[in-house]
Amino acid sequence: MPRRRKFTALAAVAVAAVLAALLPASAAEAGAEQQGWLGSWATAQHASYDPGTSEVTVRIPVHVSAGGTSVRIRLTNGFTDQPVTIGHATVGRRASGSSVSDPRDLTFADKGEVTIPAGGQAASDGVRIPVAARSDLVVSLYFPGRLTHVSQHWMGLQTVYWTPDGGGDHAGDAGGDAFTTTDSTFPFLTGVDVRGGPARGSVVALGDSITDGASSASSANRRWPDYLAARLSACATPAGVLNAGISGNRITAGTDGNPSAPERLERDVLSQPGARTVVLFEGVNDLSWGGATGDQVIDGMKGIVRRAHARGLRVIGATVVPYRGWGDWWTEAKEADRQKVNTFVRDGGVFDGYADFDKAVRDPDDPTRYGAAFDSCDHLHPNDTGMKAFADAVDLAGLGVAHDCPSARVRLTPYHPSLPAGRATDVITTVTNTGRKAVTRVTTALRLPAGWTVEAEGNPGVDSLVPGGSHTVTWRVTPSTDAIWGPYDIGVRTSYRQAGRTRLDTDSVGADVTPVPSAVRPPYRTFATADDAQFAQNDKQFAIWAGGQDLAGWKDEKAAIHLPDAVPASGSLTARLVGQTGSGPSAKAGIAVANDLTAPEKGGYGVLTMSKSYGLEFMTDSDGDGHLDTWAGGGVSTHPAWLRLVRAGTTYTAYSSTNNGLAWNEIASVTVPSATGFLDAGVVASAVNLNHPGTTVRAVFDHFTVEVS
Repeated sequence: MPRRRKFTALAAVAVAAVLAALLPASAAEAGAEQQGWLGSWATAQHASYDPGTSEVTVRIPVHVSAGGTSVRIRLTNGFTDQPVTIGHATVGRRASGSSVSDPRDLTFADKGEVTIPAGGQAASDGVRIPVAARSDLVVSLYFPGRLTHVSQHWMGLQTVYWTPDGGGDHAGDAGGDAFTTTDSTFPFLTGVDVRGGPARGSVVALGDSITDGASSASSANRRWPDYLAARLSACATPAGVLNAGISGNRITAGTDGNPSAPERLERDVLSQPGARTVVLFEGVNDLSWGGATGDQVIDGMKGIVRRAHARGLRVIGATVVPYRGWGDWWTEAKEADRQKVNTFVRDGGVFDGYADFDKAVRDPDDPTRYGAAFDSCDHLHPNDTGMKAFADAVDLAGLGVAHDCPSARVRLTPYHPSLPAGRATDVITTVTNTGRKAVTRVTTALRLPAGWTVEAEGNPGVDSLVPGGSHTVTWRVTPSTDAIWGPYDIGVRTSYRQAGRTRLDTDSVGADVTPVPSAVRPPYRTFATADDAQFAQNDKQFAIWAGGQDLAGWKDEKAAIHLPDAVPASGSLTARLVGQTGSGPSAKAGIAVANDLTAPEKGGYGVLTMSKSYGLEFMTDSDGDGHLDTWAGGGVSTHPAWLRLVRAGTTYTAYSSTNNGLAWNEIASVTVPSATGFLDAGVVASAVNLNHPGTTVRAVFDHFTVEVS
């Protein structure tokens, strides 16, 4: 599927017409249409584009919040002036990737095909599929003929799978082999509803890019509404959570491709099946770059609350988060407006309750900024810990939709810790009683990979926690010495007694096991012309630490792990650069060959690297003097980076791969006349720190292989 984002913006009048066309004529009509359906997943459309393709199928994974025994989907063809035809639609439980377990055909008014007019919508008939809360479903849509436009939600933060142009109908496939291209937007699909489950209502999160999940991990469901859904799913009577966030959204004004919160309130909130409560988390865009005053934001909030109350929904206000340091938008006057809005949210008496997101993430030493533990580093959007803090700040009882919810929650910090292999690192667990009565017999335990060790500093249990009380434990976590370097999930589980019942809560964070300098074993050898060089090997993983001013014509300062006399006259060297850290933007790491890598002046010298920030660099020595004097490459730096050098006598051809070595893209082919005999082959790194004195690079490699052609 082409990734072009040629948005089709409608005139303001047309936007209003589209939004009106998507709405039922009255609340009574909306209720009659729902017939017991409950929103379990949703997204808000706001733009369209021309994909320039025909006869394609799209496969859309969705992470539902509430479970049930039957499912239906809702489609919207908004922000366009052309109809769209769905020739075949299916839904099924996700197996893995783009594969589906037992896809079920969907019908629309008992027909297998539906044409949705411009600005229109369609709901499928229900199909019986047992759906667990917080599980993944996959919706597949086949578009016969020319697909003239895609009406979409842009920032999906989810891998969506497409067949290639002309791929045909694969909506009913269980396997995913036909889906060879990907995107990250939600096309046409705006809702997944369930029926027959324990939930009795849904909460709609109306917000901007923070609610939309900006800066959270893609395809990981780590937006704050996802974390809120996890909390609500543990209640005896749970609730669904629907995400109506749109990046850049505002209360006081909209644009052609981004209608304001009041303009889209009916479509995205009030008409949602089973909606009982809305959490309004907007205002930062209005106050920062939108030019609105605090009074204007407050007036807009009041209007939203009035309309929601008129339809019987509760409204929880969320305070506006700090944003000092986000670009140049912050001023003292704007900060005064933010404080004015937050005072209104907390004390204005208009909302049915409030969630103090500001208090949850602000720096206690400078309340105009995010606390470092919650900041994604852009100073507006939270990291995963910040997203959890928002969800934790919501009083579940105050939502008025879920009942008998767990009182205690546990959180694991820091966000994304680095854990050196074989060495102890502190992580912290905190159990907090958010309920209104004491909980007892609180015990906490970590969940770690096999072979790791842990020691608690202090008692991991406590007899009782009063409302608002917390219990914190520091744990010394040591990965095994031979733990594979890379990402892991580490988790925590807390059990406690609440109202005579044992309840549980869990949390997890992503952690990275990192290399520690160690011996490199034969047949591999090491050498360095750069300062601060160190090395490590863990089976088939390799790490290099190095300084060095440059790895180019005038300087050849590097560190390397290499195999002597490895590449014949017809052969290749391949390695994957997993990543490089701790260095300036010009740092280089990659693969190298030479007649003698410890003495490049002996000829045959060639290097293929990925720089930290400036893309691929293929450099060779054209005259055999040991200096790299030819260059090809460029582009965007990506990690991991698959790199390959192929030798055919004195001809070197460089390749890179972006799909795990399954297909290779040629960078350049050059002649190196001084190449003779068998070449040394290695992985290399240089900090290129001439303009960043004292910095070092740490580069990690795997899949280091030499092949004979």
